[in-house]
Amino acid sequence: MKYRTFGKGPFKVSEIGYGAWGIGGALWQGATDDESMRALHKAIDLGLTFIDTALAYGEGHSESLVGRAVKEHKERVYVATKIPPKNGQWPARKGVPIREAFPHDYIVRKTETSLKNLNIDSIDLQQLHVWDDGWTDEAEWRDAISTLKEQGKIRHFGVSINDHQPGNALKLGATGLVDSFQVIYNIFDQSPEEKLFPFCIDKKIGVIVRVPFDEGSLTGAITPDTTFPEGDFRNGYFRGDRKKQVADRVAKLRGLLGKEAQSLAELALRFTLSHPAVTTVIPGMRTVRNVESNCSVSDGTLLSKALLSELKAHRWDRDFYH
Repeated sequence: MKYRTFGKGPFKVSEIGYGAWGIGGALWQGATDDESMRALHKAIDLGLTFIDTALAYGEGHSESLVGRAVKEHKERVYVATKIPPKNGQWPARKGVPIREAFPHDYIVRKTETSLKNLNIDSIDLQQLHVWDDGWTDEAEWRDAISTLKEQGKIRHFGVSINDHQPGNALKLGATGLVDSFQVIYNIFDQSPEEKLFPFCIDKKIGVIVRVPFDEGSLTGAITPDTTFPEGDFRNGYFRGDRKKQVADRVAKLRGLLGKEAQSLAELALRFTLSHPAVTTVIPGMRTVRNVESNCSVSDGTLLSKALLSELKAHRWDRDFYH
């Protein structure tokens, strides 16, 4: 496993992190706690040191599993979690007052809930699960985060940028008060490369890449005939003819497999890791098999400039979340 400096440092985290949404159950069907715990333990055994969860993942269930796994290991594991918006609006809507989404007392109270779920004394990285840059100058979040840091309940602060809106955090980044941004970045959504990534390199802000597989598209597992369990989030994401659209796009990527990447999943992960702004990428992992496959990509090998140039042509601007 390779490690990268987190923002301004001084610590480093594994470049392959653990996305813990799926193990929370609820919107992702098929996860079992026993297999989730085995996967978490295997990841840490393989050198993974960064786990990203959220209070909203199974209403704290994911946090509880992560906390158990971390407690059962001697290795230093950095835990990140997120506070859901009080108004339940995903993503944050422009013009909505921050008091409706993240009032001061709510931020503090939800952080304390996460601390109990995780069974830890301090959260390494606390994040707001949605963000609108219009909130940057508001005292609600600034005072709450400052208080939590002074009390030792959190060590660092970040935000999870709204889906497909990488520019909606630059004002916040200029304040110097944010340690990391979590953002969608993959072969299809390459938009963070335009402004956000150069900005983060300049400001030394950590970048946590989520959705590297486009919710499964970029593993090659989605076909026009793919079905998901009732209640699974992906039924909405891949509704209508979207599965066929995905399969057609992914088919064109298969011709790029070879010496630099032998599978689509490997190609997808190596693509994200090849950008110098990226600190860690957090694929969702629910099985030991997933963990072993994803962690094996962390060998220090980046994609060539020639292949990265070819992948530029596969950018696909769209929003399947709505």
